[in-house]
Amino acid sequence: MASSSKANLAEQDEGEEAEEIEHFNDFTLASSWERFISEIEATCRQWLADGPKRLLEKGAVHLDSSDNIYKVKSELKNAAKIYSMEYYFEISGKIADWNCTLHDLQLCFGVKEFLVISPQSASGVVLDAPEATKLLSAVSIALANCSSLWPAFVPVHDPSRKAFIGIQNMGTIFTRRFEADRIGSQVPIKFMHLEGLYELFVSKFAYCMSDHSMHLFRVHLLMKLTYQTLSNDEDNYDDIQEADTENAESETSPGCGNPNRKHWDDDCPWNEWYSAEDPVMRFDLVVTWSEKVVESSLEMAEMENASPHEAEKWILAPNLYPNLDSSKGDRIGFASQLHLLVNALEMSFEAPFIEDFVSVENPGSDNLESTMVIPPPTVLDRVLKDLFLEDPQLPDFAKDEHKSSRAIKGAPVESLFAQFCLHSLWFGNCNIRAIAVLWIEFVQEIRWHWEESQPLPKIPANGSIDLATCLINQKLQMLAICIGKKRELNEEFEDCIGTKDDASANMEEVNKVGDESSSFHARSQAFDEKRDSLLTPEGFNGSKTVESKFSANAQDVHSADKSTLDSIRRGSAGPVGSMKLLKLCQSLHAPFTQSAPLMTEDMHEERLRAIETFGFSFNFSAQLERETLSSDMSAFKAANPGAVFEDFIRWYSPRDWENDESEAKGPSTDLTEGMNVDWPPQGRLSRGMSESGNFWRKIWDEAPILPASEQKPLLDPNREGEKILHYLETMQPHQLLEQMVCSAFRASADTLNQTNYGSLKEMDTKMDQLYLTMASTLRPLQVNLLSNTSDTIEDLQRLCVVFEHVEKLLILAASLHRRFRQVPRISEAIFSNYYNFYLPTMGIGLADVDTQKEFDMKLQLSQNERQVVSNMFTPPTANQSWRKVLSMGNHLNGHEPILREIIFSMHDNASDNHYASSSHRDYQQDTETYRMYTCGTSNDLQVALSIISYD
Repeated sequence: MASSSKANLAEQDEGEEAEEIEHFNDFTLASSWERFISEIEATCRQWLADGPKRLLEKGAVHLDSSDNIYKVKSELKNAAKIYSMEYYFEISGKIADWNCTLHDLQLCFGVKEFLVISPQSASGVVLDAPEATKLLSAVSIALANCSSLWPAFVPVHDPSRKAFIGIQNMGTIFTRRFEADRIGSQVPIKFMHLEGLYELFVSKFAYCMSDHSMHLFRVHLLMKLTYQTLSNDEDNYDDIQEADTENAESETSPGCGNPNRKHWDDDCPWNEWYSAEDPVMRFDLVVTWSEKVVESSLEMAEMENASPHEAEKWILAPNLYPNLDSSKGDRIGFASQLHLLVNALEMSFEAPFIEDFVSVENPGSDNLESTMVIPPPTVLDRVLKDLFLEDPQLPDFAKDEHKSSRAIKGAPVESLFAQFCLHSLWFGNCNIRAIAVLWIEFVQEIRWHWEESQPLPKIPANGSIDLATCLINQKLQMLAICIGKKRELNEEFEDCIGTKDDASANMEEVNKVGDESSSFHARSQAFDEKRDSLLTPEGFNGSKTVESKFSANAQDVHSADKSTLDSIRRGSAGPVGSMKLLKLCQSLHAPFTQSAPLMTEDMHEERLRAIETFGFSFNFSAQLERETLSSDMSAFKAANPGAVFEDFIRWYSPRDWENDESEAKGPSTDLTEGMNVDWPPQGRLSRGMSESGNFWRKIWDEAPILPASEQKPLLDPNREGEKILHYLETMQPHQLLEQMVCSAFRASADTLNQTNYGSLKEMDTKMDQLYLTMASTLRPLQVNLLSNTSDTIEDLQRLCVVFEHVEKLLILAASLHRRFRQVPRISEAIFSNYYNFYLPTMGIGLADVDTQKEFDMKLQLSQNERQVVSNMFTPPTANQSWRKVLSMGNHLNGHEPILREIIFSMHDNASDNHYASSSHRDYQQDTETYRMYTCGTSNDLQVALSIISYD
């Protein structure tokens, strides 16, 4: 019993298993096509579930051609073929306007998100029509199964045709089908005009070809035209053609001239040194008409003749040269030459003398000769002539100088040494050998000016030395002063010789026998009188009471109390207020004194080192200033006969005289004040001045009684001039190059700073930052802390990169400002956008800049800005007209659009549509049943059509 029951249970279980097997769906037996559809469906369901935000987290790829479009990709396999399915989507929910950057399929068919499925092959398109239809059907079934409304597209035909077929489930009984194709050449004349394109669209829904001429169809129309200014290359080609024509005419007409073509930056400050390529290649003007409803082809013909000024929107898009934000080694400017100068500075440590880089006996001369070229003598002569050409009007050295320019210890841009540095940047490609040759010739030319007493050009003759500049510029300023002093001495000597001859002739007429010594004394006295008469008080407020032995209006001549000492008073600039001499009841007179000797920075440093070595004291200070102090004491003695040391201290150093009672100290503007002051003045010398062995008193005792006009000059021009030339001829190469680098950076920046670029705040900020960066980077060169192993060379090379960034921005700013001077908003908007685009690359080297991403900007213009932009489209010349056949309408100053885009659409109410006759539901919404997008010119036409059909 038990065994029989077990057998029955086993048979029952086997029967149930057999029944389950009969109802089991074995998918392993499904066709490959069904598995392919299932795989597409699974992928689409996963993308739908993730959504755009989740897909971004999983690594969706951003499209460079658009700001807001991303894509994800999946590979699918069907039999032996592998397909790639891509899903394109946007982040923002806003429908993009066609003036924005859209994907080609978005623009052609007006879709937002879509699928593209294509074979993984060399062409990337489906060449077999049945395969394309089958593939599109598979995607359509998969999207319907997952209730997705995504449109799907399959690329077909030849890749150059950009042809697609597509389908979209509308979620109703309607299905939208897509088709796009392109004519690459020989576009029919009919389709070159708006009327023909309109008839092409109407033919897609009219029942017969003769129907649309008898009926009025309310077709919605959007049109966008793109115009393009001529590029610089096209301008150059036209100018060459015109120049050839003018040359041919000039051969027959000798009197005809051929004017040179004006380059865009001819009046820019950098044009003296190099000609920059215009960073703006061209401008695209996109003109958009608002949506219109057209009912006949006649309206299309009228619209083709409409002026672009009637359009609703004008959008300007600048096209910049692709290499503007990259460094390919073919851009010449200050930055590129400064980089070569830094390389020369690095090489300058290889030799102790400048001549070593020129001499053939130098061990490294073979390398120098093979790699570094010296320009021919004609170029050298031209540079020297430009440097030493005398300008009758001295340039304004402070003109257009940046507020931070003087923080850089270089020479002013218009000075002689700064001009030498700028010429060096372009002389022999700024190699160390060419610089050495130019410097040697430069110093020889300076020596010639010194020996011939010829004034140095481009050096201010104000008798002062600017210690804020580099040492070479200070030396040249002092040499110019020495040349001036030398010329004065030569002229005075010639005048003295002439006076001697005249005096001898007069003496022969009066007395034929004259005493030679006495006549010489008379000549000397006349010469002294002449020199005294030329002196003027410095810092002294004169009045009519100022007395001098050479003054014809001196009031003391008729004074009854005048002392006999007044007859020998010399070199007086006038009394000093009510001050009286201690030993004589006479006014204390201020003498004419010699100016303190000028000193350059190294002379000041030498004096400071002496003070640090010996310490500071009255006596040591007096030793340093011995010549100046002795000169002032001699002049004081000559102007105040009978004066004592205490009188000099009261006038020269009032703080070292301690008064017992109130007494006027220093000059007074009212010289008649205090005539009844008690005499003698009461007081004493300070403790420092009254010490025994005081060096000031020793100098006073030794100082002769001589007015400033008879003293030996404190500045010996011959001695100082020779010392300066010795310094220039024997300075070490690295010392020269250090000062050249500082001056070249400053002069280059000051030259660029003279550029007129309008009110661009970003450019002002970058220029301020550039000067501050240069000041900090060049500081080691200014204090002689540089060595051949110093990291400063690398800092200087990085500074060249920063300089190049700013230089490129400034040239762009100048180019934009010149074009839009009347409408500065345009230039400011374009530059601001490019500045923000370019700013992330300014912290790295230009060689590391990603050049794949291009600058793309569109700026909508206002009505008052349109005319300025329209003037940029100058009427074409005769040479330009024959190269272009005007076959399209809507001309702008004789220019036809380079691209014409039109969207035709037909809107129907679903309830009135003939497809809705069998529908069980009532659709009252307005639906775009037909849409056609056309894009092209007379030689190229792309057409994309979408039609809603009833399933």
